[in-house]
Amino acid sequence: MEEGNGFCMEIKTDSRKIEKGDTFAAIKEATHDGHEHIGEAIFNGASKVIAEYGLYSVDTLIVKDTREYLIEEMNRRYKEELADLKLIGVTGTNGKTTSCYLLYQALNKLSHKCAYIGTIGFYKEEGKARTLNNTTPDVVELYDMLLECKKEGYEYVAMEVSSHALDKNRIGHLEFDYVMFTNLTKDHLDYHKTMDSYLEAKLKLFDHVKEGGKRIVNLDDSYAESFLKHGAITYGTKENADYRFEITERDITHSIFTVEKDNIKKEYETALIGTYNIYNLVSIMVVLDDLELLDESIVKGLEEPRGRMEKIAYKDSMIIIDYAHTPDATWNILKTMKELNPDHIYTVIGCGGDRDKFKRPLMADLATEYSDYVIFTSDNPRDEDPDTILKDMIENLKKDNYEVERNRENAIYKGIQKCDKNDILLILGKGHETYQLIKGVKYDFDDRAVVMKYI
Repeated sequence: MEEGNGFCMEIKTDSRKIEKGDTFAAIKEATHDGHEHIGEAIFNGASKVIAEYGLYSVDTLIVKDTREYLIEEMNRRYKEELADLKLIGVTGTNGKTTSCYLLYQALNKLSHKCAYIGTIGFYKEEGKARTLNNTTPDVVELYDMLLECKKEGYEYVAMEVSSHALDKNRIGHLEFDYVMFTNLTKDHLDYHKTMDSYLEAKLKLFDHVKEGGKRIVNLDDSYAESFLKHGAITYGTKENADYRFEITERDITHSIFTVEKDNIKKEYETALIGTYNIYNLVSIMVVLDDLELLDESIVKGLEEPRGRMEKIAYKDSMIIIDYAHTPDATWNILKTMKELNPDHIYTVIGCGGDRDKFKRPLMADLATEYSDYVIFTSDNPRDEDPDTILKDMIENLKKDNYEVERNRENAIYKGIQKCDKNDILLILGKGHETYQLIKGVKYDFDDRAVVMKYI
């Protein structure tokens, strides 16, 4: 149920969304400068401009740093109004989307109105409200969505907090009732350059906790210790985790696992599969338990968001669409599929353009190592040459169990044709996305729609 832009306030940072009488704030970004769009904003009806330089035909406020000004202004205007809206922030390389979405589902099933903000969009109780340009929106759009939730009687908001957002302080002075760290693996090094810098950005979320708020940490992650310095509730498979879990049964349809807390062990069943998904599930069970809302039937009824291990039955095989776009996520899903003992694993995979190039050969190597056959194809090439991306992936591969098919629809069709009995076809990298970005143009493309076209 995609709705309009939904802005509750009159300040906007996107000139295309300006309406008559609005204020336009020009923000400098790494890839573009909002000052270049002031003319468009005025043409669209802006009656005031907030900028760092320039003379304009409408009322103008010149500030040293537009983003910092907006952060302070949003806090001054809306801190009290949003004080009792309970915020749950999740950060980590993988698992943010699924963890937040599971929590969004669970709280709404328990009659506690919860919204979701993250990679797959802005979701309210009744479903998707709108698509977002960033996993964590800029501070004005973020505050606007929170105000929308507040005015509509929402009690909770579960939101993904990306490392880019933390580094650029998109969350401003917001404080969270719960913050969670899922894991940290190689990704976004095109932006952060080093793992230490990437870690430093993630750690910033743990400084945004309300008095009496809770910090939750995956104890099994190699970076966990860095997040424990303020004290935290822990989960994982280690003996000393506050919530220790163990998977006791699994197949392509379900998992059964136990969670032990304070020497009391309980068994749960879920339709989610894969060890990494049980990590996601246990993480939100920690929140529900702390809220005294944990219920066995709620756990059993939760589903992943579309494009996160979305399963489609075909003949006597299974086609799985997954957003895995990092080496760790790729390894996790391939490892999970191996554990299910199919006759063959076929994988369709690509890498995005204008992003971390270091992960390309790593993902390709994992795909060929753990699959019987791989079809390398385009993901979102953006402004890069697709052939260059594919060359980066395959140049030094040790195995030759692959082919290259740049056209993604053709690659998916070829993968489907290979499926016989007890096979698994993995289509990785795009998941929920319904487009391909090629040279600045967004083309309609949906992995699921392509699969359904050919089966």
